[in-house]
Parts: sequence; C-alpha cells; structure tokens
Amino acid sequence: MSRTTAAEGSAATTAAPAETADAVELDPWIRWAWLLATVWLVFMVFPVLDLVQTPRPAWQVALGATMIVVFTAVYVHGFVISDRPRHARRLPDWWPLAGLAAEIALTAAAIALQGTAAMGLVIYTSAYAMLLTPMRLAVVTVGVLVGATAALTTLVERFDGGQFFLPVLIATIVTLTATRVLEDRREVSQVMAEEMALVAERERVARDVHDVLGHSLTVVVAKAELAERLLDLDPQRARTELAEIRSLSREALGEVRATVAGLRVARLGDELAAASAALAAAGIEGDVPDDPAAVDPRRRIVLAWVLREAVTNVVRHSGARRCTVDLDSDRLTVSDDGRGGPHPPGNGLRGVGERVRAAGGTLTVDEAPGGGTRLEVTW
Repeated sequence: MSRTTAAEGSAATTAAPAETADAVELDPWIRWAWLLATVWLVFMVFPVLDLVQTPRPAWQVALGATMIVVFTAVYVHGFVISDRPRHARRLPDWWPLAGLAAEIALTAAAIALQGTAAMGLVIYTSAYAMLLTPMRLAVVTVGVLVGATAALTTLVERFDGGQFFLPVLIATIVTLTATRVLEDRREVSQVMAEEMALVAERERVARDVHDVLGHSLTVVVAKAELAERLLDLDPQRARTELAEIRSLSREALGEVRATVAGLRVARLGDELAAASAALAAAGIEGDVPDDPAAVDPRRRIVLAWVLREAVTNVVRHSGARRCTVDLDSDRLTVSDDGRGGPHPPGNGLRGVGERVRAAGGTLTVDEAPGGGTRLEVTW
C-alpha cells in the first residue's frame, strides 16, 4: 500500500518527474491497492447494526450514521489518493494529518455515543495512522489509542464487553508495523536502484562521448596539421584534407548526438577503416586488417571501442613511426614502436577497461618487447 507523508519522503515524491508518477499510476497493483484497505470496512457493519437495533432518539441515530459515513469517506479517501501520486501532489502536505485528526475525533465521538459497538473504529484509525502518516506520529498515535482502549476496557464498567478489542488491536498494529517497515525498505531499494541506473547511464554517456570525440578530434587535429604543411607544397591536397576535416567534424557531431540519445553503436569494420585513415593522417605507417570477419561477432562492438581508443592514443601520445593491429576470434592487439614506458591510465583507457570487463574480457597495457606500447584484449 502506498502512502503520502507530511514530513518523511515528501521531497522525494515532489522531485519525481510527472512522467514517472503517471507511469506508476498505470500499474493495476498501484491503481487498486486501496481495495486492500477498504475491504476491511465490512466490519463497520457492527456499529451500523447497533444504530439500527438499539433504541435511541432519532437525532442520535442520525448523528451516529453521519459520523460513520464521514469516517468511512475520510478513511477511503486517504488510501485512494495516497496510491495515486499525480493526485496526491495537488493536495497540501498536511492533508494526511487533517485526515488523522478527523478520524480520531470521529472515533472518540462514536465511542461516546455507541459505546463498545463503535470501538472497532480504533482499529481503522490505527491503520490510517500507521500507513498514511509519518512514522513518529504513527507510533505516538497508536500508542495513545492502545492505552486509551486498555484504560476504557479495564477501568470503565460500560466498556467491559470490549476487552477482546485490545488483543485484536495490538495484533493489527504489529501487522501494520511490519508492512510499513517492509514498504519503507522496498522504497529505499527502489530509489537506490533508480539512482544507480542514473549513474550508470551518465557514465555510459560520458564514456561514449569521450571515445567519440577523442578519436574524431585527434584525427581532425592530425589532418589540420597536414593541411597546414601542404598549403604551399600541394594546395590541391591541402583542400582535400580540409574537406575531409569538414566531413569528419560533421560525422563527430552526428555521433555525439546519437551517443546522447543512446543510439550510438561502434562497428568494428568502420573502426578498422577509421584507424587506417587516422594513422595515415598522422604520418604513422599502419598495418591494419580491413576485414573484421575473424572476430567473434559477440566481441566486435567492444573491440571496436577499444580499437578506437587505442589508435587515438597512438596518434596523440606515442610518437610512433609504425603501428600494428592484430585480430583474432577472441583477441585484439595494438602495438607501436613509440615512446613506450609506463603511462597512468586516462579516462579513455579506464572507459574501455570497464567495457571489456563488463563483457567478460581482460585488458592489458604494457611495454612492447621491441620498445613502444602493446595493448591487448583477450577472452
């Protein structure tokens, strides 16, 4: 059963987007959860029968009937609204407290009018307090109700016949408390799961944007430097490089948009071609296969991201003259003859490392036997 509280959890409820609340409301278990509370209203038949069968002045019968109707309406309204977040947001934060105050006042008035026959209202009031109001207030309220019930049934002769209400009330409160605690834990777990999903999505977008822009901008810089050198030596070739820079920039912009939208998928064949072009633009001799068929199809997307980051690092940091890419069904190796030596992993390597580990593989980066750096991914 959902509930609306005046003090606890209100910030989380108001901070939730309207779309989330509306989506939750579509769940039948949420939409009809109030029936679990109202089904117990069948026991309201006892005060109703007492009004019908016990001789009283007409005004007392009318007053008692009115109190039962109002009590029932407040009780049902509380649970119906609390299970519909979109409607609950339209009400002030104090509305559950006002409903509880009305329930307590009507319970006291009904007991004063009908005696033992109306003591069942205490159970409904306890349920309202425990499930719809802040926990501290609920504990105080049910404590007062239990104490008042015990005092009436043991000290006031008129209520001697109502002693059986006390164990029923205590059992009901214990059950409701367990329900409340379990629901609180469920809500906390749900909030934590949503926050973890949000963090994971942010990391995915950051990782993808880094991989996309890091590679694209590195190639753009390399081509810009090449075009600058060719301006005087070969103007036509320089114009060709500038046209490719423009095309690469547009592609990078489209890739960033697709990444943010969650649509970006790296393709190993495309990345092999892009690696060859990037190495050539940087003046590095590249030995790059052009066919990804040797790679297990399940590994290609991950290896595409790894290849993009590895080639970007070779172009940007290695100072290499040659770079070799080897592919196998469950292996990728990228080695160069550049500076080598230990390098602290940056955001790019950390990102591809996370991708590889998530896919069940292992990423290692170490110094190549003949000098330079060797990156290897294996399964």
